[in-house]
Amino acid sequence: MSAPSSGHGKTAIAVGLLAAMAARGLSTAGFKVGPDHTDAAYLGLAAGRPGRNLDPRLVGAQRVAPLFGHGASGAQLSVIEGAMGLFDSLTGQPEIDGTAAVAAALRAPVALVVDVAAMGHSLAALVHGFRMFDEMVHLGGVILNRVASPRHEQMLRSALDDIGMPVLGALRRGDLPNVLPSRAHGLVPVAHRTVEAGRAVRRLGEAVAQALDLDRLMALANSAPPLPGPLWTPSEAAGEPVESRVVVALAGGPGAPYTYVETAELLTAAGAEVVIVDPLRDESLPPGTRALIVGSGLPEGYAEELSANHRLCAEVARFARDGWPVIAEGVALPWLGRELDGRPMCGVLDISGATGEQTVAGYREATAPGSSVLAPAGARITGYKQHRAVVSPRAGTAPAWTWSGGNPEGFVWRQVHASQLGLHWAAAPEIAKRLVAAAVAGPSMPSTLTPPMPVPQMSGGPAQPAPSGVPGPAQGIPGPSGPVPVPVGVPGNGPVPESDPTPTTGPVPGMVPFDGSVEGGSPAHGPVHGMPAAAGPMFGMPPAAGPVLGAPLAGSGMAPVNGQGPGMAPTNGPGAGMAPSNGPGVFSPNGPISPRPGSGTPNSGPVHGTHNPGPSHGPGDVSDIHPTSDLPIPS
Repeated sequence: MSAPSSGHGKTAIAVGLLAAMAARGLSTAGFKVGPDHTDAAYLGLAAGRPGRNLDPRLVGAQRVAPLFGHGASGAQLSVIEGAMGLFDSLTGQPEIDGTAAVAAALRAPVALVVDVAAMGHSLAALVHGFRMFDEMVHLGGVILNRVASPRHEQMLRSALDDIGMPVLGALRRGDLPNVLPSRAHGLVPVAHRTVEAGRAVRRLGEAVAQALDLDRLMALANSAPPLPGPLWTPSEAAGEPVESRVVVALAGGPGAPYTYVETAELLTAAGAEVVIVDPLRDESLPPGTRALIVGSGLPEGYAEELSANHRLCAEVARFARDGWPVIAEGVALPWLGRELDGRPMCGVLDISGATGEQTVAGYREATAPGSSVLAPAGARITGYKQHRAVVSPRAGTAPAWTWSGGNPEGFVWRQVHASQLGLHWAAAPEIAKRLVAAAVAGPSMPSTLTPPMPVPQMSGGPAQPAPSGVPGPAQGIPGPSGPVPVPVGVPGNGPVPESDPTPTTGPVPGMVPFDGSVEGGSPAHGPVHGMPAAAGPMFGMPPAAGPVLGAPLAGSGMAPVNGQGPGMAPTNGPGAGMAPSNGPGVFSPNGPISPRPGSGTPNSGPVHGTHNPGPSHGPGDVSDIHPTSDLPIPS
């Protein structure tokens, strides 16, 4: 399900289509192209099973088809909602991570949603252009949205009939209710299974069932050939589980976790008992918790609720200071800090956060400058960040990540790993095994380190005693329960500049050097965007090669898998956006991607996906405070 651009109504229609098909008794599955947690959650709510993300940039193009097959297993219909326009890309490389690339890789037919409120016969030219732009994409039909009148609809149908394009349905102005909760709430309404979220999905399903030709849409889905290749399985990805079953608390609600669904599956496969804890509602960690994970799906707009949960803040602070593993992404970084917008938080890290006016959003080719509970030193992985909160300082003595063109970010202290960068663990299943092993091993309590903040007090209760060997409050920097000294060698000791107008041309201290440029670099001086240097360490490779998080899957092809049901979208070989083993073309963090061949369309039109040799992320002298891959996101 795609559109010419954002704002045409594809999310509401995709959610409504899943709800309408589920109401018919069909088993459905919902997917979202890209890193967006919110849309995936609503698609999952409509389908009755967890919504999943298909992001070639985060997980590697070669994993998209196996992950899709895993998520769609047993479904009679799978609906994949695209991101932005059909041929758009957040990184400017749609041939790698755009909706069209995912559709071509899965051989999934595309239904194009078009807002026709101000269109007439020009609709035919628009649709014809989308159909001819990429020979690898099968445009199976058009859904008309916001039709003005019966006469208007007849005119549009006639125009599309002239070019042989089927109309899969038409919605009048006002037919599609604006009922989905505000995006400021993120996936929380789904996670909490609110009445508002359930009612919105039901009403969208009723509207779509009345306006769209569901039988024709089902036939279009059934036209997709079977999906070849091995399915992704958490057990195979995570490897042998640990012998001891340990409790790992994963932030989320009864309806969805605040992270990608595969995280919980990988933790379970690695030997953990995953128990959901909601930082917005629960006042304590689950009994027996030995590790805590708060993913990047938790929205920043809930800072007040996070701050008000004093009991959980106090317990998390003690948990971290006792040396248990804590992974924090997104808003969980300032949540572990001293305050956010003046509201007291957990106080594990001596940082403060403030919400800025502009949203920072973009992918990062990140490198771990030192070893942590999450990754070994030198490990590299692609992550995504989207936030308005700015923390100060932005990194501690031991940063969580570094990347080209920006300053270090995040904090590593004891077994705490905190950053605003969100990861998709399917790209690096080693993370789950590493975390579970750390949880089994128990607390890490270096005698040379003292916590950067005191244990916060519960509201109206007595002061909590400091752990053994930890100095109590003293004169120094103020904290939630009084001024405390800032010890040497802990997060927050000494400010790190928020931006550096003159980034270094050499490697960041502690960072693995690259032969070529990555984000912010110029392709003229080396491989394009994120290609690892041969000399750099690689996670999962032999020790001489060093670590790279999420190394590509072995093998250049996929063995056929039988038994796929109707509506399953396939791949036959690498396909668009898939990483071949050799040949020139566009480079990605997962290997070279050959450009598509020249014109093969009936009208000899241009073929989408030709690599542009120019820089894809702007000049290399742009610091990370406003990286050139970041796009302002409307509220």
